[in-house]
Amino acid sequence: MLTQAVESYLAVRRATGFRFKSEGSLLQDFAAFSAASGKHYVCSETALEWAGSAHSIFQRARRLGQVIRFARYIRAEDQRHEQPTPVYGPEKRSRPIPYIFSRDGIQRFLQATSQSGYRTLRRDTYRTFFALLACTGLRVSEAIHLRYEDITQDGLVIRCSKFRKSRLVPLHDTAQAALESYLVLRRPYAPFDDHVFISLRRKPLRIGDVETAFHTAAKKVGITSNAGQPRPTPHSFRHTFAVRALETCPDGRDRITQHMLALSTYLGHSQIANTYWYLSATPDLMSTIADSCQDFFTGVRS
Repeated sequence: MLTQAVESYLAVRRATGFRFKSEGSLLQDFAAFSAASGKHYVCSETALEWAGSAHSIFQRARRLGQVIRFARYIRAEDQRHEQPTPVYGPEKRSRPIPYIFSRDGIQRFLQATSQSGYRTLRRDTYRTFFALLACTGLRVSEAIHLRYEDITQDGLVIRCSKFRKSRLVPLHDTAQAALESYLVLRRPYAPFDDHVFISLRRKPLRIGDVETAFHTAAKKVGITSNAGQPRPTPHSFRHTFAVRALETCPDGRDRITQHMLALSTYLGHSQIANTYWYLSATPDLMSTIADSCQDFFTGVRS
């Protein structure tokens, strides 16, 4: 009975657009565990025992969270199902404070990238790759998967990236020109592969390749990761882009709302809360918000 209820729940969630691959496997495993224990309804004790078999506290919390959401759904039809208490705490680790490049820092980093390694296409590839991340805020995976046909006069077409969403990312004229200059060098190198960025193996870049190139250039310009401090990664360019965009946010509640919504859409966030996170995660922005609040309540600004 519980197995059938799980399959019905998964069918509903998937019909509304959720993939539910790993989540579905977890719930099916829970249903099998419950059946082996002689339980035909969600039982809090059984759920805690099943979730507790995971290795880490976050895995236990994630497992239990799946059961809680399933129980909340199925209890609407049958109150014999129990809803467990989230005794293992939050399912996700708190997001770390992002590393934000200074404007000068980006220039120094790109200069170092253009001088790293042998005098081959590699230098132009990574200089263009990281510059594109910095001026567009793309995810690393989105830049890696770019193909020739994705470069249009209106900008970059980002196809079915994270959350299976596609979007158009406008390019400044200077960025468009730099990308076209790079392609002049890149096209003859691997003429039968239409990925924009390729490695010296004449194959699409891999995440590991990008991370290695990033840390090599970062070390060269003195950007290091210290304990207790924000950790620089290739994704830091996206963080920096988002923060700089928020710094240009106009005054006024309605204008701020419109600005945040536009930025969230541009970045491809599934929830606008992910965009607002930058406000609380960036000390400079928090300081600006605090100053604005103080000015408002003291009557300095209306």
